[in-house]
Amino acid sequence: MTRLRLLAAAVVVAMICWPPQWYPLSVRLKLTQWFGAASYRALPPSTETDLEPAQPFCPPDPEAWRQQHIIEKVDISASAACVADNPFAVAAFVRGTNNISQETLLRSGLSADAITKGRDLDGDGDPDEIHIRLEVAELNGGSDVVPGPVTRYELAPGIRPGIWVFAPKFVGMSVENFESNIARPGLRLPSPVIRVEQGDRVHITLENSHYMPHTLHLHGADHAFVDASGEGNDGVPISSEIPILPGQARTYELTPRQAGTMFYHCHVQPHVHVMMGLQGLFVIEQNRPDNTLQTLNIGAGLVRVPSRASREHYDREYDLHYQDFDKQLGQRVQQHNDPRLITRSMHRDYDITDASMDYFTLNGRSFPYTFRESLLVGKEGEVIKLRVVNGGAKGIALHTHGHKFSITHRDGIALPESSRSFQDVAWLATSQRLDLALTLNNDGLHSYGPGIWPFHDHQYQGITNDGIGPGGNISAIVYDQYLDGGGWPATNGVSWQQYFTEAYYRKEIPVWESYAPGLFSDTGKDWLLLFRLLGLSFALAAVVALAVPRLLSGRSK
Repeated sequence: MTRLRLLAAAVVVAMICWPPQWYPLSVRLKLTQWFGAASYRALPPSTETDLEPAQPFCPPDPEAWRQQHIIEKVDISASAACVADNPFAVAAFVRGTNNISQETLLRSGLSADAITKGRDLDGDGDPDEIHIRLEVAELNGGSDVVPGPVTRYELAPGIRPGIWVFAPKFVGMSVENFESNIARPGLRLPSPVIRVEQGDRVHITLENSHYMPHTLHLHGADHAFVDASGEGNDGVPISSEIPILPGQARTYELTPRQAGTMFYHCHVQPHVHVMMGLQGLFVIEQNRPDNTLQTLNIGAGLVRVPSRASREHYDREYDLHYQDFDKQLGQRVQQHNDPRLITRSMHRDYDITDASMDYFTLNGRSFPYTFRESLLVGKEGEVIKLRVVNGGAKGIALHTHGHKFSITHRDGIALPESSRSFQDVAWLATSQRLDLALTLNNDGLHSYGPGIWPFHDHQYQGITNDGIGPGGNISAIVYDQYLDGGGWPATNGVSWQQYFTEAYYRKEIPVWESYAPGLFSDTGKDWLLLFRLLGLSFALAAVVALAVPRLLSGRSK
């Protein structure tokens, strides 16, 4: 009798501890009618997230790189955005590292042979012999000595995939100083924009300082299949040349005849190497007298020394380079230090046909860092030229808020005036280039008026960082009256604090908690449910302990 009483008590306890959310729907509805929803099952309380210290929106500018400069008689325009490229490097890119003072060369950080410029062959006042030297650099690689990725470069707070880039020749270390593993300012994504002029005699030497073979393919740029010596000049291993092995170098030659916006990239295992970042814009400018070009453009897109042809029609010019990255691919260079293991992992084990892109960048950054560097800043009445390339694996639907642009060139070819129209979405396939004219006329067609107007990929994965939004390639057209003195736009809306924390992109911060703490916070622990489950476990164990011996004894009789 005692055993039966204990068994009955255990069953009652099990029924009491049974979680209400496990009852059938009809039972749950009846319980709600009898006792009320809160009485029969109270919701767990909210728990608020303590926001970690946010990064500064705009880093300091101690060397005044944002300001207008005249260096080596080169008039370098101001950069309105809060992060700007090195104006001394810009001066070297214009004059050539062989034609500047030692002080300018030292402050540029470039090697003496990074860009050399020679004779004026056509007598129009600008150099026509250009020799560019590039190297291959790895960002966010793995190390057995230093914890975390080196040389460290962030797409957005805490996002550091392994990346490869073509880079100008620098002197010294690849990191900013002896106490840091952060990449020096000029060593970054994307690979630099190359600018030359029609008729220039251009030599580009790729010095392969990397641990894998590479080449240089001048996509769309007018070049011969072989150079003057009969060596391969197209960069394609399966048809024209042997890849440039580690420690070797090769010089590519061209005298371009057609102006336009082109592309360059590695053509060794391009399904991997191009997607790792080995790609850049290649711009051939129209021939003009005294047209001293900014041969390389590193960083945020603003061309601080535009060509004469550009100045004839436009007030400002920007280079916009879109890319996307698969984090699983980037992690492969962080998992090994042995080139043999990396080669097997990247070129045999990795299957790009099964890949998905996780990070989407504009000029080497993802939101919110795009607001530091890649804003399109202008004034009412200005006309802005945009050179755009899609270097990603997926197409881009480029959309501008509050503005309509016209496509003037496609893949380097000018479109007839009759075929140009105003639009606010343009499709770019992989490797496609568009030249856009953006007019800041407040007439309801070209522009809706001054403000802060986003532009971004209208395919929604493009505005995320590994699935978290806002992120990706979001930036903005900003009228100068909406910028503060430090270059940050005067936005309206929720605080930006959470976007400048690593925790937000680690998926640790609720999206809307700042609007209504509690309502949009994370749920806390349901301690009542935990105790119910513990009680249920003990009750069921007691039922089994009491019932099973009795059943077994009954069978034995």
